[in-house]
Amino acid sequence: MILALAGNQNSGKTTLFNQLTGSNQHVGNFPGVTVEQKSGEIRGEKNSTVVDLPGIYSLRPYSAEEIVTRDFIINEKPDGIINIVDATNIERNLYLTLQLIELGRPMVLALNMMDEVRANGGTIDVNALSAELGIPVVPISAARKEGLGELVERAIEVSTKKIRPQRLDFCSGALHRCIHAITHLVEDHADRLGIPSRFAATKLVEGDAPMLEALGLNQNESETIEHTVSEMEQELGLDRNAALADMRYTFIEGVCTRTVRKPQQSREHLRSVQIDNILTHRVFAIPIFLGIMLVVFWLTFGVIGTPLSDLLSAGIDRAAEAISGVLETYGLNPVMHSLLIDGVFAGVGSVLSFLPIIVTLFFFLSIMEDSGYMARVAFVMDKLLRKIGLSGRSFVPMLIGFGCTVPAIMATRTLSSERDRKMTIILTPFMSCSAKLPIYAVFTAAFFRRHQALVMILLYVLGMAVGVVCGLILSKTGKGKPIPFVMELPNYRFPSAKSVGLLLWDKAKDFITRAFTVIFIATIVIWFLEHFNYQFNLVEDSEYSLLGTLGRAISPIFAPLGFGNWKAATALITGFTAKEAVVSTLAVLTGSSVSDLPGMLGTLFTPLSAFSYLVFTLLYTPCVAAIAAIKREMGSALAAAGVVLFQCGIAWVVALLFYQVGRMILG
Repeated sequence: MILALAGNQNSGKTTLFNQLTGSNQHVGNFPGVTVEQKSGEIRGEKNSTVVDLPGIYSLRPYSAEEIVTRDFIINEKPDGIINIVDATNIERNLYLTLQLIELGRPMVLALNMMDEVRANGGTIDVNALSAELGIPVVPISAARKEGLGELVERAIEVSTKKIRPQRLDFCSGALHRCIHAITHLVEDHADRLGIPSRFAATKLVEGDAPMLEALGLNQNESETIEHTVSEMEQELGLDRNAALADMRYTFIEGVCTRTVRKPQQSREHLRSVQIDNILTHRVFAIPIFLGIMLVVFWLTFGVIGTPLSDLLSAGIDRAAEAISGVLETYGLNPVMHSLLIDGVFAGVGSVLSFLPIIVTLFFFLSIMEDSGYMARVAFVMDKLLRKIGLSGRSFVPMLIGFGCTVPAIMATRTLSSERDRKMTIILTPFMSCSAKLPIYAVFTAAFFRRHQALVMILLYVLGMAVGVVCGLILSKTGKGKPIPFVMELPNYRFPSAKSVGLLLWDKAKDFITRAFTVIFIATIVIWFLEHFNYQFNLVEDSEYSLLGTLGRAISPIFAPLGFGNWKAATALITGFTAKEAVVSTLAVLTGSSVSDLPGMLGTLFTPLSAFSYLVFTLLYTPCVAAIAAIKREMGSALAAAGVVLFQCGIAWVVALLFYQVGRMILG
C-alpha cells in the first residue's frame, strides 16, 4: 500500500514523515527543504509505504515541485493521500486540499499543530469540517506525536476500502455551469487517462497546457472549451484563474466560518514579530547576519572546533607512529611502509582531523536553520538577488550550497523559471561548500592564526560577492525576468535536539565516508604517481615522478597567482575529485604528518600567495560529483564543461587581482 503525503511548505510535513517512518531525513525550518519525493515504510504497518512529496501551495504546473506532486498522484495512482494542514493557518492550507479532493483519490486530512491552536484559545469542529469536505479529518500534533495512531488507522482504512471523497463540487453560478459543461465534453478523454473528469475540466479552465495536450482534444472541442470559458469570464467580470481562486476561497471562508473559532494571536507569533523588527530591519539585517556568521566562525575556529581538531590530529599522529613502529618491527617492505604511513595515514588522517571543525560549524548552522532564522535571511536576500536578476527563492539552493554543492544543484528544481534555474546553477558553486573547510583551516592555521575567523568570513563573503558580480553580468545577457518570490516566515522556534543531531550525524557520516572512499583512493593514486616515473621505476626525487612531471607542466599557469610550484598546482588537480583531497595531497607531497602540515606549507607559500591560493580554491570548479549534477540538471555535457571553464577562469582572474594588487601594496 502506497500513501502520498502532500501539503504546504512549513505545515510540518517532513516532521510527520519522520515520525511515521522513523526516517533519518533532515527537518529544516525554511521553505524548499524537500526537493525530491522520499519514501519510507510506516512503523508498525508492514507493506505500507508513505511517500513524502515536495511542499506546494497549489497543483498548478508552474514549479518543478508542483509538477512532481501532481504527476506522482496522477500517474503513480497511490492508494491514498494524507493531506497535512497547518491548523493555525487553515484557510490558506485548505486551498490545496480542495484541489487534491478533485483528484478523487481516497484521502485523509491531518490537522497538524492542534496543540498550538488549543494553547491560543482556538477550536476546530473536526466532525463538522469532515462533513463539509466529505473526507475524514484527524487532529494531530506531529512534533508531539499526538493523534498519529488514529491518522495511520484512518488512512489505511480509506485506502483499503477505496473510500473516495464524498464531495467534489465546490462551485456555483457561472463557474459551476462552465466546469460542468467542460466535464461532460471531456469525460471520455478523462476516462481514457484514468483521471476524474471534474479534475480535468478544472485544469482546462485554468488553461493547463499539459492537461490539454494529455487529453488529446480535437480542434472543435478545444474551441468549444475556450468559448465556454470566455462566456464565464464575461459574466463574472473575472479572468479564468481569478474566478477559480474566488470560488475556492469563498467556499473555504464559509467552511471556516461554520467550523473554526480562530485562536488569538500566539505569544510565539508576537515574539517573532518583535525579533523580526531587528533581524529583518531594512538597514541592519545584512550587517547583523554577517556579525552572527563572524561569531559562528570565531567559535568554530577559535574556541571549540580548532582545539578539538588539534587533539584529534595529535591522536592520529600517535596512531601513525605506533603503527609505523609495528610495521618496521615486522620488517615490512619499505615501499609498502611508505604507502601505508606516508600515503594512507598522511592523506586520510589529514582530512579526518578536521571532522570536529565540520561538526562544530554545522551545529551552529543547524540551530540557525531550525530556529527559523535562515528563512529570514532568504527574505532579506531577496532584495539583493532581485538586483542581479534572480528571485529570493534562488537563495535556498545557494544556502544549501554552503553545505554541499550537489544537493544545492538538485534543489534548483524548485525554481519555476528555466532562466532562474540556469543562473542559479552557474552561481551556486561560488558559495563555499563544507568540503573546502579543511583547506581553509590548514592555511589559516599556518599563515593567519591570529585572524582565522576574520579570514574565514572574508572568504565566504568574497564567494557571495563574486556570485553577485557574475549574476549582474549574466542578467545583462540573459532573457526574461525573475519570477516573484512569495515566502511564509515561520515563527521562531527553539531548535529541536533531534533535528540538530540528525543533521550533525548526516554531515559527520558523509565526511567520514568520503575520507575512507574518495580520499582514500585519491591518496593511494597520488602516492603512486609521486613515487614512480614513466618507466614505473621508483624515483629518489618526487619532482621527477609522474606527478611531478604533470605538476611542472601546469605550474606556469599559476605562477602569476603566486604559487607556481608543482606541488601546489598538483593539489588543485586532485581537488577535482573532492576538495578535501587538496589537503591530503599537500600532506602526501610534503611528507608531513597531520599536525606538521601547517608548518610545512611555509616552504611552498608566503602569506600573500597563501591567500591567493585560498581565493582560487574558493572559486574554482566544484568536485566531480557536483559537475555530474550540473550536467544532469542542465541536460548537457557541453553546458557542464562551460560552467567548469567559466568558474576556473573567474577563479584565476580574481586570485590574480588579489596577488598582484597585494604585491603592489606590500611593495
